[in-house]
Amino acid sequence: MREQVQSARTDLALEVRETFGEDDVEIRGVVLERDKGKGKGVEISRVIIQDESGARAMGKPIGTYITIEAPGLKESDESFQESISVELAKQLKKLCGNLREKQVLVAGLGNRAATPDALGPLVVDNLFVTRHLIREFGPEFRRKHRLADVSAAAIGVMGQTGMESGEILKGIISQTKPELVIVIDALAARSVERLNTTIQITDTGICPGSGIGNNRQALNKESLGTQVIAIGVPTVVDAATIVGDSLERFLKMQGFSAEETQRFLAEVYRKNQEESIANLFVTPGNIDEAMKQISYTISEALNDCFAG
Repeated sequence: MREQVQSARTDLALEVRETFGEDDVEIRGVVLERDKGKGKGVEISRVIIQDESGARAMGKPIGTYITIEAPGLKESDESFQESISVELAKQLKKLCGNLREKQVLVAGLGNRAATPDALGPLVVDNLFVTRHLIREFGPEFRRKHRLADVSAAAIGVMGQTGMESGEILKGIISQTKPELVIVIDALAARSVERLNTTIQITDTGICPGSGIGNNRQALNKESLGTQVIAIGVPTVVDAATIVGDSLERFLKMQGFSAEETQRFLAEVYRKNQEESIANLFVTPGNIDEAMKQISYTISEALNDCFAG
């Protein structure tokens, strides 16, 4: 299956790491750590790419990729959603330090009019922004209320603005001069089970649209001139992956060997890449409700980091 899996599109570093086999398989320059999170079925994974060798093997920049897997995220359980907000805030603080002491810009990427791509704007809608208050009432107000200096913007997409997200962000950064930029975006996964149930946090920034083959300008420290943290949730999966996974299960049930299955699926995937299915992505039927819940969970985690 390795050839087929590696061809599947995904933004999740954990899924890329899984294409190399079991957890104990050593990949030079890559460290995988797993922990059990609080709550039923919650798992925390850290993929740490340490050097250029690891970056080449993974096809991703050097840095830390934290994945929170929580099947209950897609359910309407307020107490569970709150526990994930707490866990997300905890992981963010590990990556960024004390956010209350920083000047932070939160950028919501994506298209508000397309629900699977609306995560970023929806998170921004629920943020407690403070930059204007601090500028009106002064630093004493900030210290008294223990607030971060937070500004936020829903950036939109090139089809709406005519500009790259990076171009817009550079303009905002030149005026507001944040110490940290947090970008929020919807991602693509290769596993149906991870849709709307997984949150990835990374200190490497993000390349918008990469998971669906629509690469835009990378948003990272090199391009924006300041530290960038990216938070993403997979909301779509490549249709070819769904076809491949279904065929794999069927072939195994029919008694085909692993080698025969891999060879057949590689050919199917190659054919799919030549046809219209190569650009077809699927999202769950409950995506509207899921985006409302998950965006609120993320915004509450950020608000917890910024104030109190």
